[in-house]
Amino acid sequence: NSAYNDVTVQEILDCQDKDLKCLAAETIANVAKFRRARRTVRQHGGIKRLVGLLDCVPMTSANLTPGQEKDIEVARCGALALWSCSKSTRNKDAIRRAGGIPLLARLLKSPHSNMLIPVVGTLQECASEPSYRLAIKTERMIEDLVKNLNSENQELQMHCASAIFKCAEDEETRDLVRQYGGLQPLAMLLRKSDNKELLAAVTGAIWKCSISRDNVTKFQEYKVIETLVTFLADQPEEVLVNVVGALGECGQEPANRAIIRKCGGINPLVNLLTSTNQALLVNVTKGVGACASEPDNMAVIDRLDGVRLLWSLLKNPHPDVQASAAWAICPCIENAKDAGEMVRSFVGGLELIVNLLKSEHIEVLASVCAAITNIAKDEENLAVITDHGVVPLLSALANTTDDKLRRHLADAISRCCRWGNNRVAFGEANAVAPLVRYLKSSDPAVHRATAQALYQLSEDANNCITMHEHGVVKLLIDMVGSADAVLQEAAAGCIANIRRLALANEKARYG
Repeated sequence: NSAYNDVTVQEILDCQDKDLKCLAAETIANVAKFRRARRTVRQHGGIKRLVGLLDCVPMTSANLTPGQEKDIEVARCGALALWSCSKSTRNKDAIRRAGGIPLLARLLKSPHSNMLIPVVGTLQECASEPSYRLAIKTERMIEDLVKNLNSENQELQMHCASAIFKCAEDEETRDLVRQYGGLQPLAMLLRKSDNKELLAAVTGAIWKCSISRDNVTKFQEYKVIETLVTFLADQPEEVLVNVVGALGECGQEPANRAIIRKCGGINPLVNLLTSTNQALLVNVTKGVGACASEPDNMAVIDRLDGVRLLWSLLKNPHPDVQASAAWAICPCIENAKDAGEMVRSFVGGLELIVNLLKSEHIEVLASVCAAITNIAKDEENLAVITDHGVVPLLSALANTTDDKLRRHLADAISRCCRWGNNRVAFGEANAVAPLVRYLKSSDPAVHRATAQALYQLSEDANNCITMHEHGVVKLLIDMVGSADAVLQEAAAGCIANIRRLALANEKARYG
């Protein structure tokens, strides 16, 4: 019966009486909070009719006739109904197909918050879809969203910040937010911290905007980092995820790492490593990792047992948490006072990290290879991970075509060559020939890591023969002329080892 009533209500949208149209649209706005009703609206052509209601005189027109004012009211009710309907992915698509985006963009110019709230509400709801995020950028809506961050209405500010949060994954959008002066109002809105919904949207927008370094510079000016640190405790998880995400991005700048420490931010960050929220853990490990790049910060992290907490997150069932923890462990080992001893103090820690090389996730493998590269700088630990079978596990990954993994895998192989019989073992495990192919990659960082690994491996005669058979000399000769001194030296060293072996063979053969 309700489905039939909905159809009747939708038919009223076609009638000439504007008051009835408004009532019908407002009824749909209320009913469409339920999933079944949203589906009914779509299936009976309601979305198209509602989008049709948005078409009214330009918002900025002066001296409106009573009829035009009524049209604007009809458009507002249409926007309210679409806002309720837009909770469903299929309806988002239907609104776009019915030509709703340019009409919403036009209504976004309205000076009235009662019109703007349903319009921005619909846009931020739809901004979960890539097609809308692109349209918000190309239809020049970022400027209006930024402008309305300065509104007096907190609900409107929240929807604008939320739309920016969803759209600012895109680099160009992040730049537009800055160019239209959106960073300062976001910083100012942090003062309204009693309104948790607003705070979640604003910290989310700040987090995504701070992926761009130019924006971080602005946030430094506005003292955003200092304010964010005050939100590291006693906040809803949704706020914490965003605050920690923002600090992780801002912490990529060295000056901000010191600010986080001086404002007392490291202790609460490390405390959050015991959280169970997956999104929060991914961000907090990144934040702690960023801070650890600074030796003074590392001392604090170590004192708080932060590295042990990071290490225990390698057991987390979620691959993105494992990877984020392994990446964070790298700067900890680089900057800890006695890193080798610290790592050995984690019972079963080395076996745990070596076993993660069996993961099926590229990001986990790349991060674990990077951690192993750091662990293997300590000879005693390199001996332990060798006993745990690091050589065959690294060798098994050699056929990867992923450049990020190739680079860190080559680094790890290069480091692990420096113990016992490992050079020979890598050759026997067929890791050498695939490495030669890495030199054809387009990534210079892969070339550098690979040349160093090949140089280490070329200390063994059999490896030299394998490399030579796979055409390594021609590839390396091009790299001897590189501007990168490390690459140049490793390439030359590897060629020299192959040449030395060839000469020795000739001498043995011809005397």
